[in-house]
Amino acid sequence: TFSIDVDTGSYSNVRRLLNNGALPNPDAVRVEELINYFSYQYPTPKTENMPFGVTTEIAPTPWNEKTHLLHIGVKGYDLDKNELPASNLVFLVDISGSMQSANKLGLLKSAIKLLTRQMRSKDRISLVVYAGATGIVLEPTSGKNQAKISSAIDSLTAGGSTNGGAGIKLAYSMAEQAFIKNGVNRIILATDGDFNVGTTNFSALKSLVEEKRKSGIALTTLGFGRGNYNDKLMEQLADAGNGNYAYIDRLSEAKKVLVDEMSATLKTIAKDVKIQIEFNPQQVEEYRLIGYVNRVLKREDFNNDKIDAGEIGAGHTVTA
Repeated sequence: TFSIDVDTGSYSNVRRLLNNGALPNPDAVRVEELINYFSYQYPTPKTENMPFGVTTEIAPTPWNEKTHLLHIGVKGYDLDKNELPASNLVFLVDISGSMQSANKLGLLKSAIKLLTRQMRSKDRISLVVYAGATGIVLEPTSGKNQAKISSAIDSLTAGGSTNGGAGIKLAYSMAEQAFIKNGVNRIILATDGDFNVGTTNFSALKSLVEEKRKSGIALTTLGFGRGNYNDKLMEQLADAGNGNYAYIDRLSEAKKVLVDEMSATLKTIAKDVKIQIEFNPQQVEEYRLIGYVNRVLKREDFNNDKIDAGEIGAGHTVTA
């Protein structure tokens, strides 16, 4: 029994480290995120009435002839980005001193422009920044006002320490102010995760996000940069906020997450998705789940709706 996971941040972070000739910290290698980075072309459900398609397959394990691999794939109902409900997106951008480099704030600005260019007149974009202090750079603005949105993004410059907790509170307040009933209401936190002033306690930040998700506003995290990059914080904040986590190491990755997979990133089609597999003891002597180490649940948690689990976006695939 385990929670699904559609995060992909571990894959692109590990890829960056390997490309730079370094081995990643073992904790940064979350196998399910490497597997779920790819889509596998599972058949897509034809209607919303059947929100998921399930594909299963069993085959001999290539590296151990005494065992088999059981492959389970879940594919969510897809939605064309033009069919997405009205979106209320609040970008929460880290402009602290640690973000001052081309692969951090420079890449971040280009990345969020890719997404804002997809917005329609019924969508609302807001921009909140945080460093030592927090502030509103852009009040909720219609997606058709591209010049105003681009100008606000271009104005961002880095400097100061990082008060992430205060930024998160202000972003939720902004999202609540522009809340769209039955729409997409989401904060997109873009940072290197190096929160060093204000609420820096990891569990306190997580509790804050867990409390705020009850408002119906999801939190997606986009990680940038290297050196002081906090991968664990980014992954777990997104999980606590009913969102997803991606690591952006290049513009093509930003395009994949924010344009090509925009519906999956923004529109949640199912919350608290859990998988339970029952093995026939007459056929299966023992089994092991590959990855999902921090997603394992107790058997009785499967039917307990109070136990949090992962969210699936439109067209997302989950593989175990």
